[in-house]
Amino acid sequence: MRLLLSSFGRALLSQLHIRMLLLTVLPFVFSLAIWTVGLWLGLQPMIDWLQDYFVTNSMFGAAGTVLNWFGMGALKTVIVPMLAMWALLPLMILTALVFVGLFTIPAIASHIGTRHYPLLERRRGGSWWGSLWTSLWCFAVFVVGWLVTLPVSLIPPLTFVVHPLLWGWLTYRVMAYDTLADFASADERRAVLRLHRWPLLAIGTIAGAMGAAPTLLWLGGALSVIFFPILAAGAIWLYVLVFVFTGLWFQYYSLEALLRYRSGQPPDGPEPGGDPIQPAADIIDAGPR
Repeated sequence: MRLLLSSFGRALLSQLHIRMLLLTVLPFVFSLAIWTVGLWLGLQPMIDWLQDYFVTNSMFGAAGTVLNWFGMGALKTVIVPMLAMWALLPLMILTALVFVGLFTIPAIASHIGTRHYPLLERRRGGSWWGSLWTSLWCFAVFVVGWLVTLPVSLIPPLTFVVHPLLWGWLTYRVMAYDTLADFASADERRAVLRLHRWPLLAIGTIAGAMGAAPTLLWLGGALSVIFFPILAAGAIWLYVLVFVFTGLWFQYYSLEALLRYRSGQPPDGPEPGGDPIQPAADIIDAGPR
């Protein structure tokens, strides 16, 4: 628990640094550019297709009945554009994740590794192929889970349960690999992930709760449809910000966990019956620069 909390505090302080805030600019600009073109060319055709599908299959009546059960019958008139918006969310998440991975995570790893862990040997047990494969199959599972739970997640209380759990699993699987790819060997990475599985999953779940924040922008009913381009830009920036903070948190936690593993220290806290152990990062920071 000490390592979990200390890495959170260090990540929060780093996130507030102007350099880390600037690292959100490139992923945001590239994501925004892609989605500006994508929405301009594809949003209306997608809405038209959904409209025709609903009319052909007489689905408006069924949708109105379901919405009336939950006291949201007024949403029947905007159900088609809202479904289109919700279906696009996973793709927006993927865009933010890809560009953060390309532009930001390497800079974070280099910054933290050089500044706080200069003596930690880089054994490069991961590869960009492994990172790409991990990201793709995890995101594929995430999208399936997102689509399957989409009807349930439209109920506001469940939105704060379903999406954080999905985000938690996704960020845990992807970020844990990326943060150890350069510094740990393949065997060390597997060992660290095994020893710290639950704390890393907790980090992913907490980050998932934060990642659900952009979803709140889609709960405004008709207003969310009217202001969709503005809300989409805001959601993309929030996704980028959450990914950057999550990358920082995983980086601090994973490198400290790897350092403790190599030095034979316990995963978290002092040795049973022994004196408290000075945090490994403090020892490294005190060394020569």
